[in-house]
Amino acid sequence: MATVAVTRLVQASAEELWRVFTDLPGRSDWLSTISGIEVLTPGPTRVGTVWRESHHLPDGTELLEEFRVEEFSPPHRLTVSSSGVGVDYRTAYTFTPVQGRRRRRRSGWTAVSVVQEGAVTAPYARLLALVFGGLAARTVEGALRRDLADLAAVVTSTNHDHRGDPAAAA
Repeated sequence: MATVAVTRLVQASAEELWRVFTDLPGRSDWLSTISGIEVLTPGPTRVGTVWRESHHLPDGTELLEEFRVEEFSPPHRLTVSSSGVGVDYRTAYTFTPVQGRRRRRRSGWTAVSVVQEGAVTAPYARLLALVFGGLAARTVEGALRRDLADLAAVVTSTNHDHRGDPAAAA
């Protein structure tokens, strides 16, 4: 099983990040690689929710992925699973508030961590993992970093738009 982990500090509360991140219909508005979302389970996001995302790949092709929520612990942890071609994925997102320190005050910041594990399910995928494993891990890491950058950008721009504007806060 291959594992890729990425963490980013974001100047926003875990609650705000959670609200944006779990708004499935709104994901295509802020995730730069997603062209469309189809939520297959009615109602709010919860364990068992299933949705499909259309992704733009670097070569211009589109990839349709289906995700299922396996763990849902607002506002701190969301785990999803997805079956790929020859590989099953499990991705855990953790939102951990950062405590302020004397030297560096970081209150109001959240560490967003993503850990993706891939389990090979087909014999040919094992061979591909041996040949392209490092490249695949770097590609996944880059995609996860881009997703966290997109999340940070939308949340901090939203927070920035409301700072100092009493009308916007009302």
